Amino acid sequence: MVSIDLPDADVGGEGVRTSVSLRAVLGGLVALLAGVLVGKLRLERSRARLVEELLGAADARSERAFTRDDVEGLPPPVRRYFDTVLEEGQPYVRTVRLEQRGQFRLGDADAPWRTLEATQHYTVDPPGFVWDATVAMAPLVPVRVVDQYRDGEGSLRARLLSAVTVAEAEPSPETNAGELMRYLAESVWFPTALLPTEGVEWEPIDERSARATLDHDGTTVSLVFHFDDRNTVERVVAEDRYRRVDDGFEPTRWTGYFRNYRHRNGMFVPVDAEVEWNLPDGNLPYWRARITALDHRPVD
Repeated sequence: MVSIDLPDADVGGEGVRTSVSLRAVLGGLVALLAGVLVGKLRLERSRARLVEELLGAADARSERAFTRDDVEGLPPPVRRYFDTVLEEGQPYVRTVRLEQRGQFRLGDADAPWRTLEATQHYTVDPPGFVWDATVAMAPLVPVRVVDQYRDGEGSLRARLLSAVTVAEAEPSPETNAGELMRYLAESVWFPTALLPTEGVEWEPIDERSARATLDHDGTTVSLVFHFDDRNTVERVVAEDRYRRVDDGFEPTRWTGYFRNYRHRNGMFVPVDAEVEWNLPDGNLPYWRARITALDHRPVD
């Protein structure tokens, strides 16, 4: 119990000692808690609506299955990759739900890593995703981040305690390109999305790398995929992914690493990953996580 004593005052001829107790403080805390709970409820409803709209727009009509004919004419390392990660007859993935557990870092290389938990939904036709993450900035102080690419537009919003907006990125040519590039890189978790029949064009570079290009709704992005001696994707590189700097964007080299491949739902996919900005003064990793659940679901 904490109280603040005020001077004595005479009321009705009697000395009354006035005290400000915790009532006012507790009242403020209750109001704050109520605001947080209302904000969290609204955010949950908003996120559910985003996912519903994302999945509702997915094309569920395709019953296509992978065959070796689908990779004819592709650069040799790309063809070997698909031969490794897909089995003949593998159904084309239409929607995905996955869960991540890992760490996230805000700021420079001296900033601490924060615990991260996230759920992500994807659609392939049209390409899109909603990433719903909680980052523990401090004990009992979470930041909720919703990152998305939907209807050809990318956006991000981060809210402290699910109520106070602390960062946001509205749709723009730079944001749209960055989010579509993210989708292309993360398609290694549902590799039928990287087939030419899903709109990805492959250009040879050498025996261990090739460039993938995806065009969607007026935005075109490219990534260089590097393959290891097991014919799986070891890393992807963007030479000019837009990075938020102050109030603008700066094209920056970006790399994503994939490791620890496992069989999931008939496909061979990585369950560990890390991403970083490649800055002039050194690399800046900012996300690393493990995929703890992966569901390649057809649309109902």
